[in-house]
Amino acid sequence: MGAFKSKQFKKTPQVLLMGLDSAGKSTLLYRQQRGVVMETSPTVGFNVATVQLDKKTSLSVWDVGGQGTMRPNWKYYLEGCKVLVFVVDSSDRSRMGEAQKALKKILSDEHLKGVPLMVLANKKDLPNSLTIRDVSILLELESCTDREWEIQACSALKGLGLQQAFLSIAKLMQKA
Repeated sequence: MGAFKSKQFKKTPQVLLMGLDSAGKSTLLYRQQRGVVMETSPTVGFNVATVQLDKKTSLSVWDVGGQGTMRPNWKYYLEGCKVLVFVVDSSDRSRMGEAQKALKKILSDEHLKGVPLMVLANKKDLPNSLTIRDVSILLELESCTDREWEIQACSALKGLGLQQAFLSIAKLMQKA
């Protein structure tokens, strides 16, 4: 019997991309992965993509649908999560309360205990968008004392802030 040599496969870390519907999660993911804006439709279930940050760093990103009917299923995606990325539409003040409740609920899950959090305040290119300070206050991020967290502004359509956000996500993962 001959010797069998297998390549050592490096497991890419799992990042969960969650948030309310229409926050721009899929647009953000595909913009970062492919460098272009793609037409998207509401995510039913999830999308998975590998985002290559540099020659040696890649992230496996799971984009989970954010419609109200999908949110009860979020708990099924949490096991093995290394960083939670919660995307909000920073131009939609009227849904910040709903986003805050959804975020608090998901962060209370045992599988996310101590998992770092990155909040992306998307759609910063739109007029009257909230500042990251306002988003932080409305989401009550200061109460997240049991984990590392960051908040960054971005625009999925314009590509603004995405590379920096994903580099920060990789750093959060290293700290975890």
